[in-house]
Amino acid sequence: MDRNKVLVLWFDELRRVDVALVGGKSSSLGELTSQTNVPVPYGFATTAEGYRRFMSETGMDVKIRELLKDLTDVEDPVQLRTVTAAIRSAICSAEMPEDLANAIRQSYIELGKRVGQADPFVAVRSSATAEDLPDASFAGQQDTYLNVQGADMVIQKVKECYASTFTDRATYYRTKKGFDHLQVALSAAVQMMVFSKSAGVMFTVDLVTGDDSTITIEGAWGLGEYVVQGTVTPDNFKIKKDDLTIISRMINTKPVKLVRKPGGDCEEQLVPMEEQKLPVITDEQVRELANYAKTIEAHYGCYMDMEWGVDERDNKIWLLQARPETVWSKKNKEKTAESGVSIAMTKDRVTVVKGLPASPGQAAGKAHVILDPSRIEEFKDGEILVTTMTAPDWVPAMKKAKAIVTDAGGMTCHASIVSRELGIPCIVGTKSRSVEATTAIQDGMDITVDATNGIVYEGIVEDIAKPAAAGPVGISTAAVEFVPVTGTKIYMNLGNPDLAEKYGVLPCDGIGLMREEFIWTTFIHEHPLYLIEIGHPERVVDQLADGIRKVCQALAPRPVTLRFSDFKSSEYRNLKGGDAYEPHESSALLGWRGASRYYDPKYMEAFKLEVQAVSKVREEYGYKNLNVMIPFCRRVDEMEKIVKLMDAEGLHRGPDFKVWLMAEIPSNIILADQFNKFVDGYSIGSNDLTMLIMGCDRDNDTVAPLFDERNLAVKRAIRHLIAVAHKEGKTVSICGQAPSVYPDFTEFLIKSGIDSVSVNPDAVISTRKSVAQIEQRILMDSLTGKGRADTEDYTW
Repeated sequence: MDRNKVLVLWFDELRRVDVALVGGKSSSLGELTSQTNVPVPYGFATTAEGYRRFMSETGMDVKIRELLKDLTDVEDPVQLRTVTAAIRSAICSAEMPEDLANAIRQSYIELGKRVGQADPFVAVRSSATAEDLPDASFAGQQDTYLNVQGADMVIQKVKECYASTFTDRATYYRTKKGFDHLQVALSAAVQMMVFSKSAGVMFTVDLVTGDDSTITIEGAWGLGEYVVQGTVTPDNFKIKKDDLTIISRMINTKPVKLVRKPGGDCEEQLVPMEEQKLPVITDEQVRELANYAKTIEAHYGCYMDMEWGVDERDNKIWLLQARPETVWSKKNKEKTAESGVSIAMTKDRVTVVKGLPASPGQAAGKAHVILDPSRIEEFKDGEILVTTMTAPDWVPAMKKAKAIVTDAGGMTCHASIVSRELGIPCIVGTKSRSVEATTAIQDGMDITVDATNGIVYEGIVEDIAKPAAAGPVGISTAAVEFVPVTGTKIYMNLGNPDLAEKYGVLPCDGIGLMREEFIWTTFIHEHPLYLIEIGHPERVVDQLADGIRKVCQALAPRPVTLRFSDFKSSEYRNLKGGDAYEPHESSALLGWRGASRYYDPKYMEAFKLEVQAVSKVREEYGYKNLNVMIPFCRRVDEMEKIVKLMDAEGLHRGPDFKVWLMAEIPSNIILADQFNKFVDGYSIGSNDLTMLIMGCDRDNDTVAPLFDERNLAVKRAIRHLIAVAHKEGKTVSICGQAPSVYPDFTEFLIKSGIDSVSVNPDAVISTRKSVAQIEQRILMDSLTGKGRADTEDYTW
């Protein structure tokens, strides 16, 4: 039999050297099945020959080349999406060649006989061969389909796997690398489904430290997708590799699970309260899994990354997938004296890209290049995120990142703001400074990020990486103890509730801006109207309240100001179920966002859930230090409607409950005398305010040099707001990076009478010291009669 000409091969006929025949994933499953005693769900794989025959006999190879002629600019996301969608549609609608369809059909029937099931449920997994492309792994991963039943449906899913060769991301990378799109051949692995009552991942090396004396196992209830996606915080076990002793157990609360319904579809279910905090596997199963991990590592001769599941029918453990782990390679490693961790070091500084240093610091590790937000669940702890630009739905991955590098953006972009708050190094705007990071940095390569100077180096640079081996920089106790007292209050910006306890020790006067979006993207993941529709509005209330409570508790009795949701429609659409409720806006930044949603009948019921969460924190949990802020409110009558709506829901504005307005639109400044009636104070959102006064898109790096909060027009607006607000006893703050970056701007704010400034955690101490010096200088000048005349006319 000429194996190069067959259309289907069974797992036990495959070896790991058969990548050219069936791709990496299928050949790995075959290797495990045929060469180890590890329990692997049985199955078969279509071959590269089958893929090529499909392409030639259906005429798809000719049609695809024709369609690709319309892809004249791969940097145009609309054009890229349109062309690739047309290619995928053509592939899916083509009729499978009869001999290939029969081969798949007969193999599926035979699989049912071998596992003792008629019409078994199977998983259909894509496996790219790309044997002629040395950097093919750079092209991206294709699709997987679970709970597939019936020969006809399996054949259809194989075609969909073929179609996934032309995802936006894969097509983009092949184009950028100059590869022929039709040189990639795809295999589809058809594998018996495991009906997992619990599932997860396993590694034979610590991904953060590189400690290869331990095995790490993570798991949660239901299918393993929720572990990979970060939907739940999984149980975590560490096991000594030599004697399988369990070193540590971290059993987390797992409130939801993804399960297979009888018809084959998947759905999310609540985990019964009594099971949420139970371990998903027994100690015996932990050791059994660890033993399998040792066996697989010994067979492959390298660190391994594996997926596992425990079948609900017989409690049997199955290994679902195994691949080499690429973060910590055994090749060319040295032991560092500081940490005892194996790291491949270099003394050379070879620059890969340069960009804008948005959040200072240094980090070294494996780059994970992600272009499509649907792939962020693949991101692992300790990797360096490389992408075009982040958005709120990227936050779960950003929290895991050791550093972040983006193609676009400036100091006020999402990646910059969130990175500074998380305290991780970040470089943005590489496209404008050198070349695109997503093109120059290969997926999986080791890099060193010097975000203090805005440079990414090739490899792990020794004199940069070694000082960072001790871990992230902590908060200096001495720095906290010796800080000056200031008349101007220093507040802190915060979004991630899990960081509240850590940063709560900083000498701030409270939280001036708590971004609610963090809780949505990290804990809830679903559109509020979708949750209302499926009968689970309590999830919004409970999870919002729990996140807000953490911050209020850590900061009490200092005040916390929560900004109600300010997603754009494009960002809401990325939440589960969001497509059904969100419009497609040509300019979401200036569209249906902030206040305009809250009283709109199409969204009002969702906003009421946010209000109920605030009430729960204040009344049920008893944290009266919680206040709220309304973002992007264009008109005075909008503010009036929202205050009345909150009042009807039991949130009454008064002495112990303040309602702030985010002053970020020129109308907020011009009509401040009228807004005063409905608010207790203002917090200047300097990013949007500067954008709207200067007519300068803050997300557009082409006009980034024109964006400057220190422009006279912006300063005049701020001074006017402070004067009008103070006339009626309203307070004014500012939440932005400008006060901690520009000392002259801070001095302007204090001279103008600003009541407080709110900065990111990394700038709290330095800003307080800077403000103290400015206040002292102003005081001395007034006492000596010198005074300091303004150098510019800030009046209207």
